[in-house]
Amino acid sequence: MHAYPVKRGHFKNIEGVRLKDMMEMTFGPAHEEGGKFVASFGALERIVAWTDGKSLFVDTASNPKVDDATAVATRERWNAFLERATGFTAKQRQKKVQEEAKKGVPGVDA
Repeated sequence: MHAYPVKRGHFKNIEGVRLKDMMEMTFGPAHEEGGKFVASFGALERIVAWTDGKSLFVDTASNPKVDDATAVATRERWNAFLERATGFTAKQRQKKVQEEAKKGVPGVDA
């Protein structure tokens, strides 16, 4: 499970079913399981996402035995989803992780 900070003022874009809509727009059909949204795409056999009002939490299960084209497409969709959901680019997410690591905050990943 990975926790991602959400850009200030951006949380309204992923509240409630908006997160499910965003997942469907990026990965295809998604459904709800116990307040969390579940989808799959390419090498990501299972993507589970939810929020707590401050952060985005995502748990994934992947298949490492996919072909290169599927792996590249999956990575592109994954980065697009995280950018839409958090409001931060990959570079900004990495910078946030480094800042949090310096502070000693556990559980935040790029």
